[in-house]
Amino acid sequence: MKGAAERPPLARLGATIPQVFFEARSRYGNYNALYRRLGIGWEPTTSDSLYARAGNIALGLRAMGLKVGDRVALYMNSDSAFVTVDMGCLIAGVVDVPIYLSQAPDPVHYVLEHCEARMLFVSNADLLREVTPALKNLPDLETIVVADGPVAETRGITVVPLAQLEARGAEESARDSAAARTLADQRYPDDLATIIYTSGTTGTPKGVMLSHENLCMNALYTYQETGNYRFGPEGETSLSFLPLSHVFARTMCYASLAFGTPIWFTTPDNLAEDFQHVKPTVFSTVPRVLEKLYAKIVEKTEAASGVKGKLAKWALERARTWEMGSEPKGLDAIRHRTADKLVYAKWRAAMGGRISTISAGGAALNGEIVRVFAAAGIDLLQGYGLTETSPVITFNRPKTNRPGWVGVPLPHVEVRIAEDGEILTRGPHVMKGYYKAPELTARVIDDDGWFHTGDIGEFSDGFLRITDRKKDLFKLSTGKYVMPQPLENALAISPLVEQAVVVGEGKKYTSALIFPNQDAVQKLANQFELPLADLILEPAVLKAYAELVEAANSGRSHWTCVKRFRLVPDTVSIVNGLLTPTLKIKRSRVRERFSEEIESMYVGTECKPPVVAIELPKEAEHGSHSD
Repeated sequence: MKGAAERPPLARLGATIPQVFFEARSRYGNYNALYRRLGIGWEPTTSDSLYARAGNIALGLRAMGLKVGDRVALYMNSDSAFVTVDMGCLIAGVVDVPIYLSQAPDPVHYVLEHCEARMLFVSNADLLREVTPALKNLPDLETIVVADGPVAETRGITVVPLAQLEARGAEESARDSAAARTLADQRYPDDLATIIYTSGTTGTPKGVMLSHENLCMNALYTYQETGNYRFGPEGETSLSFLPLSHVFARTMCYASLAFGTPIWFTTPDNLAEDFQHVKPTVFSTVPRVLEKLYAKIVEKTEAASGVKGKLAKWALERARTWEMGSEPKGLDAIRHRTADKLVYAKWRAAMGGRISTISAGGAALNGEIVRVFAAAGIDLLQGYGLTETSPVITFNRPKTNRPGWVGVPLPHVEVRIAEDGEILTRGPHVMKGYYKAPELTARVIDDDGWFHTGDIGEFSDGFLRITDRKKDLFKLSTGKYVMPQPLENALAISPLVEQAVVVGEGKKYTSALIFPNQDAVQKLANQFELPLADLILEPAVLKAYAELVEAANSGRSHWTCVKRFRLVPDTVSIVNGLLTPTLKIKRSRVRERFSEEIESMYVGTECKPPVVAIELPKEAEHGSHSD
């Protein structure tokens, strides 16, 4: 294993991102800091090049008339060009506003108009064409900068290549080699660094204002608190595939730069291939990606036959019941080494063979997945936070990793549970507020500085557990409240399920819409030519899903159990507007889009496919109030 740098950066308060960036360059010297895909190859960016280009961009922005606090928008791919432009803005004191590439023109226009962006950066001509419909009636927008490739006039707005902007800055740098550093030294921890508009499961996007202090303390303490992280370019290797327009990926990127970790940028579509090429040791992800990885493991295990199949099933079952923090001894240790050599090593190989730590955030994660990965020698560390908290509030550490819980708070971060169960937090990680929305800010940050997260949770031995999203709770007509996420998580780890949405607001009982995985259904039915709408009517398919729902119901309060479900031969995706860019379900839109399917689960007593009834105890049938 490669060695780590002897002197790690000191996690502290009162720093700015450029300050930490320059310190890291001094500490680790010149190395290939960033890689991005270009065609069939990879383009490296050295730390020296990143330093020089970011400085020139900062000086170029100022030369083009942008002042401290002016807003520029980034409609860019999540790669090294994004990082370079972002760092240039941070050095210059210009506030950058990243925009999700998956959004439709109307919300993109809203962000550009609301933040009064004077400049827009795009990655290339393709993204420029894509964003053009959103550029009508934007009087504040003066310039578009294209990072790579040709430029063309767009709606009367001046379009320039990034190289031209950098050249303006390089002229200033030639006159004064310390000009960029002088700019960086003029930044203060409380300065506004970025405005990130929440993708929002409901309502109009809100512009979250984050300072240098917010992002810096979060990045530094998160990585340093991990405990076993190896600093420097000879230590860890990071594979990044989440959108940098989201605060989670962006803060982790700042942490990697601060700790001298090379970052390889890829996309979810290329993830399987790039695991093999990059062979990362660490990466950050959202739970849905892990659920799909785990579903693949389960699917291949169940399909295996003969001696290898029996061995695979034995090893998987062993992993599912793995005791966290335990060290097998004697005969048990021999069994574990056998399982690791013959089965778990193959799981790691699918992720490049060197993976040691995965950071997960953004949604609830099934504890079973944490145990299975731990048995395979991979620390899967779930954390919790929001855009408004930069984002990390709590996370699990390798030596104190509790499945189903989201860990303990970062240093300097306070957390408490309100009387109604809502999680409150206070500290240097909490945003400055919502842009142009003081009344909305006052609703979520009280007079004592506590940010009201909107999540429901509980504490035990210093560990936090999220029980549900406050706004996701729904009330049955019986008066009982249902938390949908635990049921959805239990269903989502199956290879048969692409997405599950639990419903029942104002109804007599709980039901579920299940969106099947078409490939898994085809294999189950042994039919590869029939459309999915026909396959889900097959008795064997319905039986398999019924068993899955019954297993998910097991051990739950009777009123929360799914009594009826419907298989929906459709998709829930970012493209059709039913998922946020961070893969959260937009529940109100799902209920609206599939209102007929939902109502079909509450009509009459005779349930015919594709609506399936699950046999529940009598008390669940009648919605008892005794609990």
